[in-house]
Amino acid sequence: MRDQQLFLFGGGPPFTPMLCQQFVSCLDQSGPVALLYVPRPGSNWDAYAPIYTDALTANGATDFFHFPLSARPTSEQLEQLAGSAGIIISGGETERYQQFIVGTPIGTIIQERFQHGVPVAGFSAGALLTPDECRIPAIDQRNGQALVLKGLGLLADAVISVHYDTWQEETNLSEAFMKTASNFGYGLPERSGIHLKNGQLMQQEGPEVVLLRQKGENI
Repeated sequence: MRDQQLFLFGGGPPFTPMLCQQFVSCLDQSGPVALLYVPRPGSNWDAYAPIYTDALTANGATDFFHFPLSARPTSEQLEQLAGSAGIIISGGETERYQQFIVGTPIGTIIQERFQHGVPVAGFSAGALLTPDECRIPAIDQRNGQALVLKGLGLLADAVISVHYDTWQEETNLSEAFMKTASNFGYGLPERSGIHLKNGQLMQQEGPEVVLLRQKGENI
């Protein structure tokens, strides 16, 4: 069984330098790096995407597949995702990412690729999707109400907070950690990232990540 490689970031792109290099080193299968994003009205993805791809290209990645998420992905898009060597889930409105990914053919493919050793990276909203529960704080909701939805289950027994410093997520992370009886809690500040291999924290970069863990649990 291949190692499962997960990269989580507390804010938007770019990758932090060392984790970018590590992500590219995990691309040991043929195929493109898939960049999944929810289109935003008035924004230009083609102008924004280089914030991801420039750093990856500098570290040796050469092939990319841009996947605008929707409720009706095409068979061609799903086929390209199924052939990806790496997957990046961008940031934005978390609830929409959850709607388009979790419990859909897109999410099933991501889970399958992840199980087969394809590295997955999540930025902000993309990171919030990865545990068993996708816990969206009130500050990330238009109606100001916190929301708990089903997650992708790529990271078991853990809860995550993003924008930990700017969103002042200390209380939310602590409450989620205790309520779910998770083994680990990760508070990811802006410009920070972590790399987990088979669910174990291997590396962190940027502003110090807040780590909660149950007694007796190793990092």
